[in-house]
Amino acid sequence: MSATQRIRKAVIPAAGLGTRFLPATKAMPKEMLPVVDEPAIQYVVAEASRAGLDDILMITGQNKRSMEDHFDRAPVLEATLRDKGDTKKLEAIQHATNLGDLHYVRQGQALGLGHAVLCGKQHVGNEPFAVLLGDDLIDPRDELLTTMMEAQARLGGSVIAVMEVPQEAVSAYGVVDAGGKHLEPGAQVVPVHRLVEKPPAEEAPSNLAIIGRYVLHPAIFTELERTPPGKGGEIQLTDALQAMAAIPAEDGGGVHAVIFRGRRYDTGDKLSYIKAVVTLAAGREDLGPELRPWLKEFAQSI
Repeated sequence: MSATQRIRKAVIPAAGLGTRFLPATKAMPKEMLPVVDEPAIQYVVAEASRAGLDDILMITGQNKRSMEDHFDRAPVLEATLRDKGDTKKLEAIQHATNLGDLHYVRQGQALGLGHAVLCGKQHVGNEPFAVLLGDDLIDPRDELLTTMMEAQARLGGSVIAVMEVPQEAVSAYGVVDAGGKHLEPGAQVVPVHRLVEKPPAEEAPSNLAIIGRYVLHPAIFTELERTPPGKGGEIQLTDALQAMAAIPAEDGGGVHAVIFRGRRYDTGDKLSYIKAVVTLAAGREDLGPELRPWLKEFAQSI
């Protein structure tokens, strides 16, 4: 396999229960919660599509059937909209269907992100691929995934996305040690020496937190198969990447990080979800002109 092989495939783990959003997610996947007028998962699939990833595998679980229905054709609805002459809504639902070639596999057991990625082994095969977490939104106006893909093509191995977070927040993330190079002005791609899953704040090697975007060498599958359960009794992708960092480059090893300084929303978190809805709505041409003045008035009134 060539390190410069074009990346075509994306894996989107979306099997979580969404318990932080109960009772809303009792019968509806958290990934289907609307962000303005599109479900959160559509933003993630659209991001993959914009980056040229047209072969998309979703790792799902129980009660996720509505995601499959959303990206499938809806002949009766399409015919109804066509007969009404409502081309705008017709184009909107067809857009979701045309984002790529979507496939689905069930995780079966909630054994962690590493296990979810491993579920994609047969579909991915022996080629580099992207992983996009289903509840992690990158603002469409900011670039990340193509930068990561370019870095992987140039450097080989695997590439992860990181953001600087407050030191008191690092225990909620996987954290990387990049040898302090992230402090250099303008540094964007840095080598990763160590990865630690959810360390105590006082033991964290840095404040560079891993966010939900990865471009992985297929050797990760072999590593995941021999990775024992870690934090929470789950197979951690971070642990497998730590092992990958020590593997020679010619065997697919090495890990680099792209430092992302744009807008990112965790739609699995209530406050971040609300911020995502407001921010994206305020930036839209059809909603922003009326929403922005109202937001100012509202903020001054409380």
